Amino acid sequence: MTHPTRALVDLSAIRDNVRLLAEAAGRPVMAMVKADAYGHGAVPVAKAALEAGASWLGVAFADEALALRAAGITAPVLAGVCPPDTDFAAAIAGGVDLGVGSVGLVRAVAAAAAAKGVPARIHLKADTGMSRGGQTRDGWPALVEAALKAEAEGAVRIIGLWSHMACSDEPEHPSVARQTAAFAEMVGYAERAGVRPELRHLANSSAALHLPETRWDLIRPGLAIYGLNPAPALPDPGLRPAMTLTSTVTVAKRVPAGSGVSYGHLYITDRETTVALVPAGYADGVPRSGSNVLEVLAAGRRRKIAGRVCMDQFVLDVGDDPIEEGDEVVLFGPGDRGEATATDWADAVGTVSYEIVTRLGGRVPRVHTD
Repeated sequence: MTHPTRALVDLSAIRDNVRLLAEAAGRPVMAMVKADAYGHGAVPVAKAALEAGASWLGVAFADEALALRAAGITAPVLAGVCPPDTDFAAAIAGGVDLGVGSVGLVRAVAAAAAAKGVPARIHLKADTGMSRGGQTRDGWPALVEAALKAEAEGAVRIIGLWSHMACSDEPEHPSVARQTAAFAEMVGYAERAGVRPELRHLANSSAALHLPETRWDLIRPGLAIYGLNPAPALPDPGLRPAMTLTSTVTVAKRVPAGSGVSYGHLYITDRETTVALVPAGYADGVPRSGSNVLEVLAAGRRRKIAGRVCMDQFVLDVGDDPIEEGDEVVLFGPGDRGEATATDWADAVGTVSYEIVTRLGGRVPRVHTD
């Protein structure tokens, strides 16, 4: 049986968004397809992005990159998060670029490359003010020195220098100027020390759209590829959401006034009404915090979920409007029919659209359309 809740992913929207970003930034694109392409399906999305002109792919972990290789994708791929227990030998054999942010990781990657007899492709990560991955100014010289030593020994090739922005969705935030200046300074230091990178990259989605000074040689858009505005407080550049989450009504019935609905009876009907059961719950990615809050499109208009979101289902109160078992319910989408968007859901429950699309459960099939 096919699960009644489905995530429809429009690959033409993915391609259009990639082209828009490349044109807006005037730079090559590294399409970020980590976390199963933000829940959209990594392999189909990666192929669509490459068809639209992306020249690189980006993931978090080496296993994600190797899954792309297993699917026949040969484009350059950067795995940006490399825990110490990463299978570096497999990544090197698969031609996966590795983001390296510590002297220990340089040594581990170099050792794996020497054992394999193939130089590893690495991108040195600078911590320019996010206090997450990479080396700060104080640790940067040691990282550069270790990488150059490994390169001289033939164990690695330094392909890139990179960092990540903390507040690019707020262009006036003081950290933006500080990070931009720090990256320029750290790139300059590395190049004076002898590093000859093919790529220097800093800009994520919102930086690519709104901060020209961060674009360097390549942009790394993630959320924007999927058509979601990475900086909701700023104008949307014309991105189109690629995902539409739908389900179907499984039960429609009349209940009397005063009927408690779902666990805890957080919702009680104030009149005789029709309730409709929708087989999608928090196991499928509908936030439990959306109980009595989130809106979906059903029986011709948007309606709030009535009562508690359960693991596998939620309930709607549709009043006297006609609704039948088998009718479609649109949970979120691009908004063409008046349905909520992923951003609307995020705003309603106090999170970000990134979380809404990446939290979809594994039993929800991703159906790719064109």
